[in-house]
Amino acid sequence: MAGFGGVTEYGITVRWDKNNLKIIRLLLERRAQFVMFGGVRLGSTLSFDDAFDMGFDHIAMCLGAGAPTVIPMPNGMARGVRQASDFLMALQLTGAAKSNSLANLQMRLPVVVIGGGLTAIDTATEALAYYPVQVEKFLARYEVLAAERGEAQVRSAWGEEEALIADEFLQHARMLRAERAQAEAEHRQPDMLSHLNRWGGTTVAYRQRMIDAPSYRLNHEEIIKAMQEGIRFAELLSPLSIEVDEYGHAEAVDFQCQELNEQGVIVPTEKTLRLPARAVLVAAGTKPNVVLAQEYPDQLQMNGKYFQAVDDDGNKVTPEQSVKPAQAHVLTSMHQDGRAISFFGDLHPSYAGNVVKAMVSATQGYLTIERILARSKPTEVQADALMRQFADEFIASVHKVERLTPNIVEITVRAPRAARAFSPGQFYRLQNYESYAKQVDGTLLAMEGLALTGAEVDAENGLVSMILLEMGGSSDLCAHLKPGEPVVLMGPTGCPSEIVSGENVLLIGGGLGNAVLFSIGSALRKAGSKVLYFAGYKKIIDRYKVDEIEAAADEILWCCDEAPGFVPGRQQDKHFVGNMLEALVAYGNGDLGEVEIPLNQIDRMIVIGSAGLMSVIADARHGILKPYLKPEHIALGSINSPMQCMMKKICAQCLQPHKDPKTGKEAGVVFSCFNQDLLLDAVDFKALMQRLGQQSVQEKLTKQWIDRCLRQLGER
Repeated sequence: MAGFGGVTEYGITVRWDKNNLKIIRLLLERRAQFVMFGGVRLGSTLSFDDAFDMGFDHIAMCLGAGAPTVIPMPNGMARGVRQASDFLMALQLTGAAKSNSLANLQMRLPVVVIGGGLTAIDTATEALAYYPVQVEKFLARYEVLAAERGEAQVRSAWGEEEALIADEFLQHARMLRAERAQAEAEHRQPDMLSHLNRWGGTTVAYRQRMIDAPSYRLNHEEIIKAMQEGIRFAELLSPLSIEVDEYGHAEAVDFQCQELNEQGVIVPTEKTLRLPARAVLVAAGTKPNVVLAQEYPDQLQMNGKYFQAVDDDGNKVTPEQSVKPAQAHVLTSMHQDGRAISFFGDLHPSYAGNVVKAMVSATQGYLTIERILARSKPTEVQADALMRQFADEFIASVHKVERLTPNIVEITVRAPRAARAFSPGQFYRLQNYESYAKQVDGTLLAMEGLALTGAEVDAENGLVSMILLEMGGSSDLCAHLKPGEPVVLMGPTGCPSEIVSGENVLLIGGGLGNAVLFSIGSALRKAGSKVLYFAGYKKIIDRYKVDEIEAAADEILWCCDEAPGFVPGRQQDKHFVGNMLEALVAYGNGDLGEVEIPLNQIDRMIVIGSAGLMSVIADARHGILKPYLKPEHIALGSINSPMQCMMKKICAQCLQPHKDPKTGKEAGVVFSCFNQDLLLDAVDFKALMQRLGQQSVQEKLTKQWIDRCLRQLGER
């Protein structure tokens, strides 16, 4: 990646020469007063007022990635089902398509892409091209690990279904390898497509005719090129449901067949069609991502589904629904001092739809910015001084790395602005830079983006402390970060936890969840609430930050699966040997003696831990724990869905189905990176488990591969 990142990188297929983006980037980099910073989210790391206070004269919102459209259908969140934005971002921005990458993106054949736009065509093309790369990389790493560790050890991490998928990948990779060898011997190009088609290939399924599809109307050459590469296009198919196998993985899509009636209108028929599909990639269009209007309603007004446009004097105007408007109205907010905010691309009604229109919006809209800037006296802040200040406050670097337990590491990062913006419950996206990452035997030790909750913040010194559990994979790379090394620390993001006053609050933390809860507990106590804290661990050696947990709670129950458990450090605290549910029952029925905060006085419960722990507590509240709890208590959990971009409603990897607490039926989906604290009764934990296992086969092999790389690194 050497362009700008974002949709211009991952939303455009690699069939096009992206060096054009690199050239633009290089031309801009040569300008003395141009500088670009990554990892800064407008609205959290930096607010509008922050930017103006620093001395900026204008803010241009070029936030083109839209919120994906989710098709409501049975099993729409099953394993194997992804949004196209999730797939494309993981493929290109995260780097899964690179042979030296550690990024995981598990995809099986056959592939069905639902949609008819340019994104659908690109997704189908990329999926077909990626599959050979995926399985051949999988085979290469598998063979090395099996030779060194023994095949039985490598396979021991996989369950029954995972082993079946792994064997599918290995068989296909060996067949492709044989085809390459035979083609070389026969002095011809390898015929990969015949194999891919034999395994199901890739089909684009669209609800209307191909000639009605946006991809055809906007650029029919895209479809021609895609078909030349082997993509099939199935028209007049409207999706009904996803069929799953005995493991809960997608295996087919059921469609309702449609037809053109005598009046030229497309209508449904009684016929249905089932297309086999182990991967279902949904490219059903996007909506403008206007999350910022929710976060800053005083700064940004809405006009329908777009930001409200204003003219040069701040009067409301309605832009033309045309990519070639008579006048480009790109301002959305005009301050009294003449400074303004402008908006481009998918945020704007004239230019929404694709990357090309976004580029047009910049071409036409920059003249407005020049005109507005010419009317106002420039700020007295010198550009070079402003750039130095920005670099100091927004470029994150590692301050220290400290091991707390054998598998828990604390990373402290210097990121002044990110530290000052933090509120308890929020999290960050941490990643190292490719250019600083070490290489071991052709593998680049660049980690995937990790969602890490802020444990402690030292706003005065600009330090953010995050605690992570080494689970294999990218998390194991964090311990190898060096003090002073630049890193990407995007955030804080997510919604802060609700800090209430005058309530009795029960915090339940499992393992790493305790790293999140002590900042929340401290804030609750400062707000005037009383905190009962159940801190749970599997082993005695797993406990950390005892002083911080004690400061966050009026009363603690230290819970440990391993005997003899913990010795409380304060008179009012207690301990229990066993699991968390048993501890709650013992506390509730008086087995642990006199307590300061009885469970029947708890107004609010916050549970943070594994999906299994949260699921158990959610059910127990209506069963074994019900006699001990206040009937009207509120119960929340911090949902640990898989996450990728963490920018709120962009990539959609964090999509999580919701259920109606009363009926138990699905009640829509939520972006859990937008708001991770959800009512326990509304969370579909079965679906969450499926989402977390989306690419477990690859992740478990990558875990072993990273372990091998790190051992080799240590031997050097």
